[in-house]
Amino acid sequence: MSKLVYDFFHNYVLIVGLISWFAAQLIKSILVLIETKKFRWERMIGSGGMPSSHSSTVCGVVVAMARSSGVSSPLFALAFIFAAVVMHDAMGVRLEAGKHARIINVLLKKVDMKDLTEEKDLKELLGHTTLQVVAGAVLGIVIALIIPVF
Repeated sequence: MSKLVYDFFHNYVLIVGLISWFAAQLIKSILVLIETKKFRWERMIGSGGMPSSHSSTVCGVVVAMARSSGVSSPLFALAFIFAAVVMHDAMGVRLEAGKHARIINVLLKKVDMKDLTEEKDLKELLGHTTLQVVAGAVLGIVIALIIPVF
């Protein structure tokens, strides 16, 4: 096994981030399955919904960075600021963009302007509510605390 591949799979912060993302996407998919009785593969990679995989990923990375490098390290500071920006964006800009898309889709159907657009519908599930962001953050933090530093 090459050193690059070995290092990739033995990077504690990266592994925590990937597991945190996957866990959030899996939970999201299961919740949709329970609600709709249909498994939607799009939920495994799509944005929006409960819990926020963006928040889960960045919070997992922040805690993993704190555990591996310490809270006084510049890498922890970078991860912390990055997480704050990502979560703020998820609850702000992307949530509002989803609301705008919903309104535009309704208007396009009412005035029958579908011929003017090449897309079917604008994607509405883009952002997150505060609860979805908090749930994702808690999930990422818990995963980072459960996985031992290696």
